[in-house]
Amino acid sequence: MPRAGLTRPAVAAVALDLVDAGGVNGLDRLTLAAVASRAGVAVPSLYKHVASLDDLRRVVATECVAELTGVLAEATIGRSGSDAIHSAADAVRAYAHRHPGRYAATQVAPDLASEADAELAARAGETIAVLAAALRGFGLPEDSTVDAIRMLRSALHGFITLELGGGFGLPDDLDRSFRLLIDGIEAGIASLAAHAVR
Repeated sequence: MPRAGLTRPAVAAVALDLVDAGGVNGLDRLTLAAVASRAGVAVPSLYKHVASLDDLRRVVATECVAELTGVLAEATIGRSGSDAIHSAADAVRAYAHRHPGRYAATQVAPDLASEADAELAARAGETIAVLAAALRGFGLPEDSTVDAIRMLRSALHGFITLELGGGFGLPDDLDRSFRLLIDGIEAGIASLAAHAVR
C-alpha cells in the first residue's frame, strides 16, 4: 500500500488482516512495526493516523465488535426464545472459528469512564441490545436481562475459548456438547425469568 493512500481506515484494515492471520493471539501479537511493514511504510508514518498501539488495538476491537453485532443481528432477526438463543450461539461460535483473532478482539472491554473508549462502548452497547432483544421471548424483567446476557456470554466464551485452544481432547462430539450447553443456559434463563415473576 503506498504511503499516499494511507488513512486511518486503511491502517485499521491492515491491522485486522494481521489480527486474523495471528489466530487466537492475533490481537496480542499486533505491533505497529508489523502494520507498518505490511503497509509498506515506516512506523512514524502510522502516527498520522493512530496515536499509539493502544489506539490501534481499540480501533480493531471496535471494528470487530461491530462486525460480531452484525452477525448476531442477522442470526436472531425474527427469532425469539430457544430459537434465538441457539441461533445466536451458533453464530458466535461460527464467527470465532472463521476469525479467531477478531473474536478475541471482541472481548476487549471498554473503559466506560474514558472518552477514548466511547465508540467501543457504543458498539458494545449495540451488541447487548441485540442479545437483549433475542431474550425478550423469555419474559425476563429488565433487571434480570443483564444477568441472562452474562450467563450466555460466559458459557459461550468459555466453550469457544477451550475449543479454539484445543482444550477438549476427548473424541466425543463437540457439536452435541455445545447444543447441550446452550440447552442448559436456556433452562437457566427460563428459571431466572420464572423466579423473577414470583
